[in-house]
Amino acid sequence: MMKYVLVSGGVVSGLGKGVLASSIGVVLKSCGLRVTAIKIDPYLNTDAGTMSPFEHGEVFVLDDGGEVDLDLGNYERFLDVKLTCDNNITTGKIYQSVIDKERKGDYLGKTVQVVPHITDAIQEWIERVAMIPVDGEKGPADVCVIELGGTIGDIESMPFVEALRQLSNRVGSGNFCLVHVSLVPVVSAVGEQKTKPTQHSVQELRGFGLVPNILACRSFKVSLCLSLSAALRCRCSIMIVEIEVIYILTYTYISVTNIANNILTIYDVSNIWHIPLLLRDQKAHEAILKALNLICDAKKPALEQWAARAERCDEFSSPVRIAMVGKYTGLSDAYLSVLKALLHASVECSRKLVVEWIAATDLEDATARKAPDAYEAAWNVLKNVDGILVPGGFGDRGVQGKILAAKYARENQVPYLGICLGMQIAVIEFARSILGLQDANSTEFDPDTKCPCVIFMPEVNPDMIDKLECAGLSFVGKDESGKRMEIIELPSHPFFVGVQFHPEFKSRPGKPSAVFLGLIRAATGDLFTHAQLPTQFNNMAAKSSLSNGMQAKIKAFMNGSAKSSLKTSLFSNANGIRT
Repeated sequence: MMKYVLVSGGVVSGLGKGVLASSIGVVLKSCGLRVTAIKIDPYLNTDAGTMSPFEHGEVFVLDDGGEVDLDLGNYERFLDVKLTCDNNITTGKIYQSVIDKERKGDYLGKTVQVVPHITDAIQEWIERVAMIPVDGEKGPADVCVIELGGTIGDIESMPFVEALRQLSNRVGSGNFCLVHVSLVPVVSAVGEQKTKPTQHSVQELRGFGLVPNILACRSFKVSLCLSLSAALRCRCSIMIVEIEVIYILTYTYISVTNIANNILTIYDVSNIWHIPLLLRDQKAHEAILKALNLICDAKKPALEQWAARAERCDEFSSPVRIAMVGKYTGLSDAYLSVLKALLHASVECSRKLVVEWIAATDLEDATARKAPDAYEAAWNVLKNVDGILVPGGFGDRGVQGKILAAKYARENQVPYLGICLGMQIAVIEFARSILGLQDANSTEFDPDTKCPCVIFMPEVNPDMIDKLECAGLSFVGKDESGKRMEIIELPSHPFFVGVQFHPEFKSRPGKPSAVFLGLIRAATGDLFTHAQLPTQFNNMAAKSSLSNGMQAKIKAFMNGSAKSSLKTSLFSNANGIRT
């Protein structure tokens, strides 16, 4: 039978449930278990595709084209798995499926209600998706980690809470483990940790029929003091029955070694790769394995490589400064996968990543007139970085600033990477500056442009390919038909690359995306000393899923220049997804 680990949150949102859920999966996987993951989002949207990055962070795109919550990106990066759109459950998806069944008459005229129809649909969805293998192996995983989004007590999550209560009762205590994440704040005036918010959160959770096996306390301090841990254990009924009885009878505190398994302190760390190690050191895996009756089947956690990476990341002192020129720079989560891909590449190059955020609009002439200080500050930052990255985006706000950033990178030999819109921007800038087509634009921004460099799909206008190539811009990657331009390169430049797809979604710790690796190596002046790229990039082509569900094969074409900064193997780490 499938084993389930539910991660819920209390007191406030933003406690890091997604990272904790991913870390639990890493630890269990290191014990020799196969792990899958499900994210529950209680919002009414059917998926995250239309949600504002300012409000919800980035939209992570899966191999099947599913547009999902960014936490699924954490799951894929930490667990090195390939999830499907069904691994992200939303209220919209559940209600839509139930209403569709009702319209078909599947409920035989019965009154359709939240209980049992919605709660049954939630349980059926979880159990069905949990059985789908995501690690390339045959057969279902051993453990399914479920993250319940939001905070316990939120009205929109109540059907999911009730469904999970029913699921826990139905599968039995030996197959269900609840990890509740809660905040233990510090009152600054007295410097004292307070557990009352956590006690109330657990009390509310218990009122809904769910009893946590493990309490993960988010705290700024290194650990909870012994008395507070014991108090939480007693008042939240966290510990196992035998120890609970001993505590009540003797009224003595239990040793740290006993309570550490079930009362965890999740404090701030230098990088998130330390979180699985934090769980291992507090023996969280033992508590989970005991709750799931897997203690006899699992191995000792093998996290040596993971630990080495986490510690190595902390030791870097030589920085590499990358300018991120975008329109959602006020919220770093809007570019989370791009940041992680930069980090993976920086670690591979033994450099400390420093991201300089630049709002694209601050580079524009309009800002020079309205806010000259912001304009000057933005340009000062841009002129003092080692590399420039222009990520994807929608709409025309900030486009001119991105064009100016690409122009500066091209003219000043600064390593440049453009992703999706960033590639289109590079083509438009090249057409304007080199071909002298001042009206060159994308039909997305100007439907009536006289010089449409980028047209619907979006794609580079096929009618302009020859002119652009004759002027020195090389299209080194094309789709299977040879008509759709996927990768551009400027051979005369140390590293000037644009990709239509999104390689950041395929980057993994220890397996950095090749184009990001190229950017960092170029930014550190180390590109041409590495004739051989990592073995995971040695394939010349990679099958990939487009967002419309069609299959395409990305082919790499050499431009014939001995100065080319790219090799054909650079493009095998892309998923071909466009936005």
